[in-house]
Amino acid sequence: MSNQNCMKYLGPAAICVLAILGILYYYFFSAFSAKSATQYVYIDTDDNIDSVYFKLSPIAKAGPYSAFKTLVRHSKYADHIKTGRYEVSTHIGAFKLFRHLKNGQQSPVSLTIPSVRTVDNLSEELSKHLMLSKDDISRALKDEATCRKYDYDTTTIMCMFIPNTYNIYWNCSIDKLLSRMQKESRLFWTDARRSKAEALKLSPNEVITLASIVDEETANNAEKPMIAGMYYNRLMVRSAKYPNGMPLQADPTIKFAWKRFELKRIYNNLLHIHSPYNTYTNPGLPPGPIRIPSVAGIDAVLNLVHHDYLYMCAKEDFSGTHNFARTYDEHLKNAARYSAALNSRGIK
Repeated sequence: MSNQNCMKYLGPAAICVLAILGILYYYFFSAFSAKSATQYVYIDTDDNIDSVYFKLSPIAKAGPYSAFKTLVRHSKYADHIKTGRYEVSTHIGAFKLFRHLKNGQQSPVSLTIPSVRTVDNLSEELSKHLMLSKDDISRALKDEATCRKYDYDTTTIMCMFIPNTYNIYWNCSIDKLLSRMQKESRLFWTDARRSKAEALKLSPNEVITLASIVDEETANNAEKPMIAGMYYNRLMVRSAKYPNGMPLQADPTIKFAWKRFELKRIYNNLLHIHSPYNTYTNPGLPPGPIRIPSVAGIDAVLNLVHHDYLYMCAKEDFSGTHNFARTYDEHLKNAARYSAALNSRGIK
């Protein structure tokens, strides 16, 4: 066959090959998603291949969606579906998406540990971002054996959760979640932070417990070291009247004991609740934190201001800051001004 005849057939053949490659590229390698923004598909333990298709179909382009189903038919994926959170974006084609789902190559979630008050609050918030249910998390955090596994108990387990943001897999087990939180807690407690805690003669759990009270007292980060110093002074008092230390008399612990976080004023009739969290009747710190404190709150305790104040009262201007006093008589005057301001506003 002459060169002229070869060229006569090579041109159309090349066009056919290019057309086939183009079709294959469109179906298997072009963007699977019809959406401009990245989407995520969540595959859980209840999913089968039909529900996987159902979750993908609203996102997919017709051609790549057909290619994905073709890949499934010629594999064992339908019998080995793996849970997880999978990215579907414009740079992922049907073949790549299929490979990710088949191999369990999921995208992590950004999990922010919230500064909440109770185990149930924490469990509910975490369950919104993980495959774990609220009940699964709550049951583990209220189980003594589980808490001991991570060197805590049910009153101190909240100390392990440092309120930062972490990348973690959506389908992690409760053990993997808690192990990760333990690892992050150990990383948070650097040698520098531990040295500061030791200088105060406080354990990390005690620092966090005190920080939780400080955080409840104010959202003003600048004032937190002053408040921490005031409570620390009370902890350190030893006298004939207070052989075990001066009671902290922290109103937020009364709210926690009653689980009445909406209270605006703490009246005398609320101070007699029988609870280890009642810091009016029990000297020293409560057995554990009354919320997950902020990092600012923890560092405020570690860097507390050393002064000689023993009392504080919210300022009557409702600025969120406090008047500090060295003597009880001075404190009573501050308290009277604040009480009058509450009364004038009808706050009960």
